[in-house]
Amino acid sequence: MNLGAYVVDCRPLAIPAFRRLWIASAVTAVGGSFSLIATPTQLFTLTGSSAVVGVSATLSLCALVTSALWSGARADATDRRRLLVAGNAGLGLAYLGLWLNALLGLDSVAVLLALVAVQGVSFGAVMTTMGASVPRLVPADQLVAANSLSALTRYTGAVVGPLLAGVLIPATGVGTLYLFDALALGVVLRAVVKLPAMPPPATTARSRLGAGFRYLAGHRVLIAVLAVDLAAMVFGLPVALFPELAQRAYGGPAGGGVQLGLLYAAYPAGVLLAGLLSGTFSRARRHGALLASAVLAWGCCVVLLGLAADLWLALAAMVAGGAFNFVLSTFRNAITQAHTDDALRGRIQGSLTVVLAGGPQVASMLHGFGGALLGARWAVGIGGVLTVLSVALVVRVAPELWELQSEPAPEAARRRSARLR
Repeated sequence: MNLGAYVVDCRPLAIPAFRRLWIASAVTAVGGSFSLIATPTQLFTLTGSSAVVGVSATLSLCALVTSALWSGARADATDRRRLLVAGNAGLGLAYLGLWLNALLGLDSVAVLLALVAVQGVSFGAVMTTMGASVPRLVPADQLVAANSLSALTRYTGAVVGPLLAGVLIPATGVGTLYLFDALALGVVLRAVVKLPAMPPPATTARSRLGAGFRYLAGHRVLIAVLAVDLAAMVFGLPVALFPELAQRAYGGPAGGGVQLGLLYAAYPAGVLLAGLLSGTFSRARRHGALLASAVLAWGCCVVLLGLAADLWLALAAMVAGGAFNFVLSTFRNAITQAHTDDALRGRIQGSLTVVLAGGPQVASMLHGFGGALLGARWAVGIGGVLTVLSVALVVRVAPELWELQSEPAPEAARRRSARLR
């Protein structure tokens, strides 16, 4: 058995430009997770109010969504490397501001909220521009492998960052975490500056956001990809109900406990497992069928979670669900990147970023209300069923999604990859 065919496909890392971008994304993933824990902790310590923490989260989301749409248009009209430099520089300045605010003991909620907004704007620009830049750096036949590597770092950061933050905050305070983030962004900026120039395509005439939506309207496959992804994000993401499930279904203590921690950890554990075995599907051809099947399987895992009477079965469902969501994430990005004109890739990536950022927020709201009306298990199970039905409907209306296959890398892409080496 050739294990190399199953483990992580690292071919894109042989391209220096992509390797620099990947290292930068890894640092950003961990550092961004630090601030996601440190800032709410600091706000709650200062105010004693969860409402203020909620305002901070809403402000950050609005800033990120606005920035994603605007920077998507700019990524199609200017050098994407310059936009990446500006976005990462903004993140670095935000972290420096947060560190100084903590170091000087200003204890200003207004300053914290302003810096949260700057962070959201900068992160939205970085996410969107990075997604639009990857197809410029790797050949088409390595897009799945490149997106698998990017997803692996993103989810690893989401696990490692909060764990380290939880350990470090009591020992060092939030200021040290902000300082680490600022120093890490220095490493990121150095890597981004060394990227090759990525000027806008010669065919780009205008950078209006409406052109991206018109492009989407004319490409049913891309609409279908966004639809199944939104179904998975909105109907099939029941994390808001984990505290109730842990306490009432699995006997956990009020306010948290081992059961709650295991539920939250099971999903990223599945993601990491799939990432380590991503070579299994990185050379697959039937991208559309794999994407739709992954969402269907994710919906089934959510139904199983709603039915699970024992904690071990719930954890198994979430581990499997995390693995299927990794497949979804990988092929969603690969399909949208490969089937979008480069002149509009930034705007399409901006739309995708809005779905990724806003979907989980809507999911938490719907599952919260559903859990209050129907009970946590019923709300989770119905969400899983709606996920499955939504995907089946999309495939029925747009069968071309199921038939979608990858295409061999064009010779031009191979020559571009050779130049970047």
